Amino acid sequence: MRRFIPFLKSPPLVSVIRLQGMISSGGRGALSDAILAPVIERAFRKGKPAAVALVINSPGGSPVQSSLIAARIRRLADDRKIPVHAFVEDVAASGGYWLATAADDIWVDENSVIGSIGVISSGFGLSDFIARYGIERRVHTAGTSKSFLDPFRPEKPEDVAKLHAILEPIHASFKAQVARRRGTRLVTDRDLFTGDVWVGEAGISVGLADGLGHLVPKLKSLYGDKVRLVPYGPKRPFFRRFGASLLSDAVDQIEERAMLSRYGL
Repeated sequence: MRRFIPFLKSPPLVSVIRLQGMISSGGRGALSDAILAPVIERAFRKGKPAAVALVINSPGGSPVQSSLIAARIRRLADDRKIPVHAFVEDVAASGGYWLATAADDIWVDENSVIGSIGVISSGFGLSDFIARYGIERRVHTAGTSKSFLDPFRPEKPEDVAKLHAILEPIHASFKAQVARRRGTRLVTDRDLFTGDVWVGEAGISVGLADGLGHLVPKLKSLYGDKVRLVPYGPKRPFFRRFGASLLSDAVDQIEERAMLSRYGL
């Protein structure tokens, strides 16, 4: 009834976007710009929100998708002059922290893991394994770099150098994003871009977060006790609601658990 009476002021509205899981262009449960674009657009445009809150629980993933999602949030926030607050649950590491930097301020639990500002590439070398069993690897290419870092061949120094030439620009982009968004809040007496992680208060002390805070009490302190929180998230596909795609979901869960285990979670 209140919305139909013009002289009664409605309580402030805050849109809440949950960003949980791996960041990837593939995978049903993954966070990607394509999946999140309509969610983010609705959160900023529907109902004239006083602010947008990001609830983040992600160990990271694709740097490209992290960049695209964060950039979309910033464009809408700047265009519509809407403040953005990030709330970290278990972890906002690597690409998860990249998402957090899209916010104007970052709030953590005393046990939240944040940081991991670095880039990683990992794999396996199987050349000794196939040699032991008499397996011959046959590769024919047009282009000298097509068998770059072939796991069935011994690692070559020139391949490692090429890999570092790929990783370093991505790392530089990540560092620039953090420096641009966190600015003078970052400490200057230590290197924050080594891939290290910080927990709770330690992350606050180096400027990667602004303070301890949980979603509801912090938003009430900022916008009043009557603030309305409206959640936004991707819609689940029809068949998935009835347990379909169990194998794909299981693989996604295994990958996410493997990434979380790197942070002791």
